[in-house]
Amino acid sequence: MNSQYIVIIAVAVFMGWFALGMIYNLRRGDALLKWMQAGLPLIGQRTTFRWLGTSVAEMGIAKAKRPFQRMDTLLVLKPRDVFWMTILAFFQGRDDVLIFRAYLSTPPLLDLELADPKTWSGRTALSQVAKRGWEATEYQGLRLMAPKGLLNLAASTLDHLTVPMQSLSPRYIRFSLRRTAPNFEIHVPFPNTRAADAKAYFESLSDLGRAIAERQ
Repeated sequence: MNSQYIVIIAVAVFMGWFALGMIYNLRRGDALLKWMQAGLPLIGQRTTFRWLGTSVAEMGIAKAKRPFQRMDTLLVLKPRDVFWMTILAFFQGRDDVLIFRAYLSTPPLLDLELADPKTWSGRTALSQVAKRGWEATEYQGLRLMAPKGLLNLAASTLDHLTVPMQSLSPRYIRFSLRRTAPNFEIHVPFPNTRAADAKAYFESLSDLGRAIAERQ
């Protein structure tokens, strides 16, 4: 087999991988977005939506209902359309992630960062606050970090939020509170749309926001 045929085969494999990965991501993202439509009105009316490439979709709700003022939602999928990026994502511990980034009507009492250090976004968040000199401890299998002197308060805050957090998702990649906007950011795996009810899911998200506001 000469070099020309090898190049043709390589290009065909690359393009086929790209097409299949792109189609899979777009269909998976669209399926989740359709499922979300039944529950989103509990948060507010969607104002913006766009695909940022084939791996990220962004949706904004500019005038959200209390306890939120604004809610931005990101669907971040593994980069399945590029072979070497798929392999890199595997070793980085990346998976499909649903991100909620909110501006709350009542800001939280303190800053804290709870994240899974085995994941890509979790490691990134923990590294950023570590550079600010935050203290750290283990919390329910995750890494909890807070400004010096506030670690116990951060842990008690999370204890107060355990029920609404678990109602929304059994697993968290990142849970972040900030006194400055955006006040609230969570990274969770995609919900099981075949088993979960969208209205109940977004009601749990609202309950979590209300529980944060009550912890004042």
